[in-house]
Amino acid sequence: MSSAYDSLETRPPAEREAALMAALPGQLAHAKRASLAFADVLQHVDTAAVVDRTALAKLPVIRKHELQERQLAARQHAAGAVAAGNVFGGFSTLGYGVAMPRVYASPGPMYEPEGITRDYWRMARAIYAAGFRPGDLIHNSFSYHFVPAGAMMETGAHAMGCTVFPGGTGQTEQQVQAMRDLQPAGYIGTPSFLKIIVEKAAEMGVKLPSVKKAMFGAEAFPPSLRDWFLAHGIDGYQCYATADLGLIAYETSAREGLVLDEGVIVEIVRPGTGDPVAEGEVGELVVTTLNPAYPLVRFGTGDLSAMLPGTCPTGRTNARIKGWMGRADQTTKVRGMFVHPKQVDDVVKRFVEVARARLVVSGEMANDAMTLKVEVQGSTEGLATRIGDAIREVTKLRGHVEIVPIGSLPNDGKIIEDARSYR
Repeated sequence: MSSAYDSLETRPPAEREAALMAALPGQLAHAKRASLAFADVLQHVDTAAVVDRTALAKLPVIRKHELQERQLAARQHAAGAVAAGNVFGGFSTLGYGVAMPRVYASPGPMYEPEGITRDYWRMARAIYAAGFRPGDLIHNSFSYHFVPAGAMMETGAHAMGCTVFPGGTGQTEQQVQAMRDLQPAGYIGTPSFLKIIVEKAAEMGVKLPSVKKAMFGAEAFPPSLRDWFLAHGIDGYQCYATADLGLIAYETSAREGLVLDEGVIVEIVRPGTGDPVAEGEVGELVVTTLNPAYPLVRFGTGDLSAMLPGTCPTGRTNARIKGWMGRADQTTKVRGMFVHPKQVDDVVKRFVEVARARLVVSGEMANDAMTLKVEVQGSTEGLATRIGDAIREVTKLRGHVEIVPIGSLPNDGKIIEDARSYR
């Protein structure tokens, strides 16, 4: 299982970075030219000059709520927007027809296009890393209606040369029967549903000896559950993907974080901002995809993670992330007013002495207290008072300031910690 899917996975890191950065200006120019949304977002950007990560980091982050707002605005224009395929808020470069065989919906609702390229969501790489090989039959229990999860996995499996049974969700006894009759090599879906299937099979007195491997997504896959599956003869691995971006990262047999996909550029930024953090620091995953059909540039996933040092012991040389570490949107309401991570960042940026900060909201609802804990380099004389004034100016709320030692704040990506009692 340590062998790579293709030569891209084992190329020298410098070669990969050069290839990604060489492709970036063309992708940005295409997005600006072919999508209404990026014609607006990138209107003042010289795309030919965006040739490295420093230049990329100067572009705005597109967050999910903005994509949804643009989609809603497009839908309100009804017939004209739909006829142009602009129901996607202007981010898709495709119109309805043969180039877009399917449209999917995610909660919101948010609509995502599917293009016609082979392995459109690039899932084959993750399926291969989970141990599947050409000629395998895969039992796919991701949903096949509304959301793209089932199709994401099926197209990846087909690109790998596998056959797929579209099990979908529910009907547990029928799932067990199909596995007994067809003898698939493994399962793709959520870990919780496979656990239910395995337990139902035991209840029915049915053995499933062929199901020896699995690839999971859409849910947490803690070591305790991994060990449960191993005890039942199933070697399970996880991947991280979204309906907007396709595959972002995947687990390997080394089980040391998740290796980044070859078709995306990933940054870790301070939550609420577009500013990259230092290597190893927890922040929000921001992804630029090289997909020409849906060319999302600096798309904020809203998920927290951190880069791991070094490369994967399997020989794959791409960077790795720790995996999903929580949500980046830490907006909270204090004394009836919303406080956003970006506001905290706006305060911090006024003071070069502040290395890191964390706003802690304590007390009880309707009796809140805000304390901004700051790690400070250099002199602290009068600093707390000046920071307190900035807090009030930016948030319109009073806040205490506590100066703490360098390195004392947790590296968990939290900019705002809600420590209130909700009794």
